[in-house]
Amino acid sequence: MSSAASLAASTSRLHAPARGRGRKAEQDVTVTDPTLVKRAVKAAALGNAMEWFDFGVYGYLTATLGHVFFPTASSSAQVLSTLGTFAAAFLVRPIGGAFFGPLGDRIGRQRVLAITMIMMAAGTLSIGLIPSYGSIGVWAPVLLIVARMVQGFSTGGEYGGACTFIAEYAPDKRRGFFGSFLELGTNAGYVAGATLATVLITTLPDDSLYSWGWRIPFLVAGPIGLVGLYVRMKLEETPAFQKLAQEAEAKEKSFPKPKLKEMFVGNAGAMATCIALVLVFNVTDYMLLSYMPTFLSEELDYDATHGTIVLIGVMLLMMLVQLPMGMANDRFGHRKVIGGACLGFVLLSVPALLLIRAGSTWAIALGLAGLGLLLVGFTSSMPSTLPALFPTKVRYGSLSVGFNLSVSLFGGTTPLIAAALIAGTGNLMIPAYYMMAAAVVGGVAAWRMRESAGRPLPGSPPAV
Repeated sequence: MSSAASLAASTSRLHAPARGRGRKAEQDVTVTDPTLVKRAVKAAALGNAMEWFDFGVYGYLTATLGHVFFPTASSSAQVLSTLGTFAAAFLVRPIGGAFFGPLGDRIGRQRVLAITMIMMAAGTLSIGLIPSYGSIGVWAPVLLIVARMVQGFSTGGEYGGACTFIAEYAPDKRRGFFGSFLELGTNAGYVAGATLATVLITTLPDDSLYSWGWRIPFLVAGPIGLVGLYVRMKLEETPAFQKLAQEAEAKEKSFPKPKLKEMFVGNAGAMATCIALVLVFNVTDYMLLSYMPTFLSEELDYDATHGTIVLIGVMLLMMLVQLPMGMANDRFGHRKVIGGACLGFVLLSVPALLLIRAGSTWAIALGLAGLGLLLVGFTSSMPSTLPALFPTKVRYGSLSVGFNLSVSLFGGTTPLIAAALIAGTGNLMIPAYYMMAAAVVGGVAAWRMRESAGRPLPGSPPAV
């Protein structure tokens, strides 16, 4: 039996005829299996958690990694060099998205997500095995950049695929709730990475931290990757993709190879909306979760450990409200939630940063918490909003290309640009202005986009 025939056979139990009235006598309805939906959500969230575990570790070990890989540079140059290496991974993310996205539209979401899981784990594990600058000289930062690019290439197919996977499994009226689990995994991974990095920094003497301690978080990626791979390999393909397989088999045709031109030309408006929404999502996300630890320690001379603990608390607060906000998306719609968060960033970014600059622990906590709660407006809505912009046959590819193009240009470069602008201008309010500008772009996109909450995905029948 061909792969298309196998998929078509497995999807037959997921689609049932529903009686209509008038000229619509009958239509397909996807009857979702709650058990399969939960397994799909767990598998997708685990991959995202692993990705952001690495980001959390890298962000909170920035100074340590700078000492290990760029020891001959000054303190500020070490930070900028390490952040530059962090940003380098984002240069290849669009390439990864352009490779894995169309592949996922052709051979299936589940298979590609298994491949990206393997590559992410390998890239992160390899960082923990790189010899220091003191051992192999300039080859140490070169290998670090190579490992980061492997991570970036695999991540290019990860987020778009994970969003697509959950969205295509979830019932229409609960897509926001189930999609919010993806970013719950993000925060869980980030909290785990930040916590482990903080424990190492506070418990190990500098010599031990620089020689072997920093490697521990990256080496943990190996076992986590094996667990994630096992979970993903046990999943079935999504109902939406199975339906495409069924249609292709009925016409005795194989899946056509998706073309990048089709993703842009046929879906230009959706692609522009995707890029704008991802811009505001990732600029605010990376500013808060990746750059703020560096901002607190390097620009405000705040104790790094205390700053990390405060931010971990903020992320735990975000996790508490993540799922209720996902349900709010289902009830009130994505446009209202995203638009409200954008308005909040325009009005409150400056007051929040002024609180952070006040320097006391409570002021810093309050300012970061305010930004974190606004960020949940994006983390709870994007995983279900973005897949609904594109039809099934190009959903994985279009989302992966648009998402990673925007992340590479605007999101991943945020810490580096913010640090460079502050160094060049001396203006410590740069992070607030940067987030406000991003919020204006995102607000316009939210105002112009079509509401998708509670409605079938384009190209798919209603899912109940």
